[in-house]
Amino acid sequence: MKKLSDSVEINGINFIAEAERKGSAKSLFWPWAAANVSFLAISYGSFFLGFGISFWQATAAAIIGTIGSFSIVAISSLAGKRANAPTMTLSRAAFGVKGNRLPGLLSYLIFVGWETVLVSLATLASGTVLTRIGNIDTDISRVLGFMLAGGLTIIGGVLGFKVIMKIQLYLTVITIFLTAGYIALTIDSVDWSKVSALPTGPTSGFIGAIIFAITGIGLGWVGCAADYSRYLPRKVSGKSVIGWTIFGASIVPIILVIYGSLLAASSEELNSKVASDPIGALTTLLPTWYLIPFALVAVLGLIGGAILDLYSSGLTLVSIGLPVKRYVAAGIDGLIMTIGTIYLVWFASDFFVPFQGFLITLGVPVAVWSGLFAADVLMRKSYSESELFDPNGRYGSYNFKSIGLIGFGTIIGWGLVTNSLASWLSWQGYFLSIVGGKDGSWAYANLGVIAALLIGFFGHIVLSRKQIKNQEINSSKR
Repeated sequence: MKKLSDSVEINGINFIAEAERKGSAKSLFWPWAAANVSFLAISYGSFFLGFGISFWQATAAAIIGTIGSFSIVAISSLAGKRANAPTMTLSRAAFGVKGNRLPGLLSYLIFVGWETVLVSLATLASGTVLTRIGNIDTDISRVLGFMLAGGLTIIGGVLGFKVIMKIQLYLTVITIFLTAGYIALTIDSVDWSKVSALPTGPTSGFIGAIIFAITGIGLGWVGCAADYSRYLPRKVSGKSVIGWTIFGASIVPIILVIYGSLLAASSEELNSKVASDPIGALTTLLPTWYLIPFALVAVLGLIGGAILDLYSSGLTLVSIGLPVKRYVAAGIDGLIMTIGTIYLVWFASDFFVPFQGFLITLGVPVAVWSGLFAADVLMRKSYSESELFDPNGRYGSYNFKSIGLIGFGTIIGWGLVTNSLASWLSWQGYFLSIVGGKDGSWAYANLGVIAALLIGFFGHIVLSRKQIKNQEINSSKR
């Protein structure tokens, strides 16, 4: 018990002391790579083709969307290196000490949603494999899978930063090796004649796939970008922080989405199965002897992302005012994740519908905040530690310009997205008549996400540039 308690990270939303700031920008490769080495990215290849585009368009969309979204994550990581504090602590500079509860709540919902989705996928994958190998009842197999995936996620998230960084290094090496084995065993399933026969899709479908990549692969990580760079010394190069974050987070997902597109284009049966079981469907191409290694990499790859989400959701919950220690908050999030996983695995009739609805609906306000925070990081050169916790300080209690921008961008964004597969989202898309209506070619391009991102970025520059400049000047005078 003593060793376990010694492993628990004590730091929360506070600034990291100088003596604890260690490492180099290269260390960022491991957490970001481990969080994004997942068989889910292979299934994304099927989702991309669902926009009615060709393999080459899907490839371009994967590269553009993934690198583009993680570029925003990388820029936001600079704030952690500059100030050595979590993302949601530093976001107070843009929204006010109390006003930051709004973006904090949005980020919290994204984190909890993603950790639930990832653990659900690990549960479904484990269930599929255990049923096929041992002829075990499906529900029992899923319960066993959940105990493994959920348990490891909660343990990693609760113990904290140092343990996570060690875990992610091993996860990256193991999962990349075993994923390469999957590709080697399934490469013969690629039918180039079917792949090349896919017709070029409309521009709206191509843009829709790019936006899906932005929201589904990278954008959700902006809210925790500084959480993993905050332990770096401030002398570390900012360009190195950006470069290693983008490289570590993007390289594997791009390769896997492209390969997933090849598999989906080669088999209509696989393509249809991915919608209900994105990970388990991939086992249909494997020999029985590789199912255990497949299950291992599937679970570990998903856990890598879930651990980061649970860790950051705990930090975020404390930042919005819950009066508990970080590790207690992480435990609370673990309970919420458990309830959500039970719903997705045992009650949701189709995985992709709630998943897509979740991404699009929350993706819009999060896109506004992401653009706004990235702009704030680029304009702001320093932070006042004490005043980020003082409502009477330079950052104030509420910044209504930033809060209003979130509201405005969300209204515009929701008006330009739609998902007719989910009845509870039928109210969205009220501005789509501008581009052909809800049945037009642009209806499913989810233009609202990009509109929201741009509104947040450029809106904050226009509305807050002068204010930030004055804060910087006043800071230098003190």
